[in-house]
Amino acid sequence: MKGVAGRLLSVDLSTGAIRTEEIPERTLRLFLGGWGLAAKLAWDRIPKGADPLGPENVVTMAPGLLTGTGIPTASKTAFSFRSPLTGTIGRSMAGAWAGVALRRAGFDALLIQGRSAEPVVLVLEDGKARLDPARDLWGLDTRATRKALLARYGEGVRTAVIGPAGERLSWIATIECDGRQAGRGGGGAVLGSKNLKAIVVKGAGEVPMAHPERIKELIRHWNAVIREHPVTEADMKYGSGEFLDWMNRVSGTFPSRNWQWGYFKSAYARAQEGKIELDPYYWAPKYSKRNVACPFCTKPCGQLFVVEGGKYGPIEVDGPEYETLYSLGGAPEIAEIEAVAKANEICDLLGIDTISAGVTVAWAMEAVERGYLKPADLDGIDLRFGNAEAMLKVLERMGRREGKAGELLADGARAAAKRLGKGEEFAIHIKGMELPAYDIRGSKGVALAFAVAFRGGDHLTAGVYGTEYGGAWWKFEAVDRRSLRGKGFQVKIHEDLMALYDVLGICKFSRHIFFLEALPDMVAAQTGLELTAAELLTVGERVYNLARAFNVREGFSRKDDHLPHRVMAKPIPEGPSAGDRVPYEELQKLLDDYYEARGWSRDGVPLKARLVALDLPEVAEAVGAKGV
Repeated sequence: MKGVAGRLLSVDLSTGAIRTEEIPERTLRLFLGGWGLAAKLAWDRIPKGADPLGPENVVTMAPGLLTGTGIPTASKTAFSFRSPLTGTIGRSMAGAWAGVALRRAGFDALLIQGRSAEPVVLVLEDGKARLDPARDLWGLDTRATRKALLARYGEGVRTAVIGPAGERLSWIATIECDGRQAGRGGGGAVLGSKNLKAIVVKGAGEVPMAHPERIKELIRHWNAVIREHPVTEADMKYGSGEFLDWMNRVSGTFPSRNWQWGYFKSAYARAQEGKIELDPYYWAPKYSKRNVACPFCTKPCGQLFVVEGGKYGPIEVDGPEYETLYSLGGAPEIAEIEAVAKANEICDLLGIDTISAGVTVAWAMEAVERGYLKPADLDGIDLRFGNAEAMLKVLERMGRREGKAGELLADGARAAAKRLGKGEEFAIHIKGMELPAYDIRGSKGVALAFAVAFRGGDHLTAGVYGTEYGGAWWKFEAVDRRSLRGKGFQVKIHEDLMALYDVLGICKFSRHIFFLEALPDMVAAQTGLELTAAELLTVGERVYNLARAFNVREGFSRKDDHLPHRVMAKPIPEGPSAGDRVPYEELQKLLDDYYEARGWSRDGVPLKARLVALDLPEVAEAVGAKGV
C-alpha cells in the first residue's frame, strides 16, 4: 500500500519516551487512515475501564488518508480518546493544518499516553520530537497560546492547543487547531489531564502519493465541479447557517428555549422584513469580512465575523456557524447576533464546545425559570432566557471553572442536573452529549441516528438530517421524515458512508458533491489500491462497528441508545411540526429495525459473525454477541 508513511509517533508523557512505531500493513489496508486508524488505535491502546482523565487514556491524532493531498475539502484530522463527557469512544474532527504538517513530517498518526508531571509542549520538527516546558503558557487562552508558540517556534509551525477549560478539566473542553476546533466530547480535558498544553508540528516533506499526476488531475476536475455547483455560492456567502430560516419557518425543527419550542418564536415575533438577526442573510453582509477556509478547501464556508466596538466590545471570530446560532442563540433565546458572536468568541478563546456550552446554559436558564436555581446559586447572576449579558458572564465562569456557576455547569447539562439533584427531565443530551440544532421530534430518522451515535447525541456521525429534511440524497428518494419505515437501513448506510468520509478526511459538507462513486478513483490515486465503491463502504462499516464494540466493552448497550425525556414525552407545541414527538414505543421499533440492519443483537451488540465478516476476529472474540 502506497500513499502512507506506515509510521506512528508514540509519546509517553509519564516517562518522556518518544519512539517511532511501524504500522502493520494489515492495519493500513483495513482502516486506511484518519478516523479508521484512530479508532483502531483507541481499541488497541486504551484499556477497558480506563479513567478518561487518567494517564491510561490515550489520545490519537490521525490525518485522513487524503488530507494534505490537495483534493478539495480533504482537510480533516481525527482525534480519538475515551470521552470524559460520555464515557464512550470519543471522535472529534477538525480541519487542522497540524494534521497536514504531521503527514509532511512523515507520520500517519500521533499517539499520546501517560501524564507529564509538569505542563509541556510536544514539538515535532524535522522528523524529530521532544517535550519542552510550558509552565509559562499555562493559563493562556487559545489565541494567546498560539501567538506565543509562533513567537517561540517560528511562523511556519502548525499547532493544536488547549485553553483554560482544558487545563481545568472541563468535560466539554475542545482542542483548538489554528482557528478550527476539534470540538466535541472533551478532548481538551484529556490533554489537560496529561498536562499537555500544546502540540507543535513543522513538516517540510511531501505527503506521499502513489500517483501524484493522477491526484493533480483529480484536483483540477473537482475544483471545476465545485466552482459550478449550485450550493457553492451560498456556502461561501452565508456559511453553514444559510438554511436557518428554512429550518425555522418551513420545517419548524429549529429547537429553541431549551427545546420548549420547535422554532425561534420570540425572534420571529420581532423580526424585520421576515429576517431575524441570527439569519446569515441578515448578518453576513454586515459583519463578515472574508471567508475562512480549512486546508485545501475551495468552497470555504467560514465567515470572519468582526465588530470593532459596540455593545459587547470588539469581536473577531470565525463564525457563528449553524450549530452555534442554535446553541448560543436559539437554545438560550438570545436573538442578538453580536451577543451570539461574542459568546462564540468566548467559547473559542477558553476552549469549550459551543454546542455543549450553549445547551448547558439553556438548561440552567430553565432551571432558573422553574425555581430550581436562584441568582445566589450562580454567583449573583440572573440567568434567564434572553439575558445575553448573563449568558456571557456564565460562559466565562464555565470555561475557567470559577465560582458556583462554573462548578455547576463546566461539565455539561447531565453533570449539572446530577449535581443539582433535579432537572434531568429537561437536560437535552444523549449519553451525556448535548444535542445539536435539529428538533428530532419532527424527524424519526434523525432521532434514531442521534440515539445510536457512538459518541452521544450527534448529527455528523450519520449526517442523515440533510436527507430527512430535504427528502432525498444520493440514492435515497421520497424520504418521509415522519415515517418509521426503513429508517434502520437508511441510518446504517449514512453512518457507514460518513465514517468513510472521516477515514479519508473529506469534509461532510461535500457530501452533495463527492458521492460514494467518486471515492474509488481518489483512493486508487493515493494508495495504488483498486478498491470498489462497495469495498470502501465496507471500510466505513468496519470502523463503525469497531467504535460500537469499544462502547460495548465499556458496558454500553441498548439501554444507552436513548432520547431525552422532552423528545419522547413533550410534542413540539406549535409551528409546521406541531404535535410531533418520538414516543418510547416508537424508539424501540426504530432500534429493532436498526439493529437488524446492522447485524447486531436485540441488545445492540454486534454479532460475532458480523464482526468476523468485517475482518475483526479479535474484536468478535472480545465482545461479539452469539446467535442470530
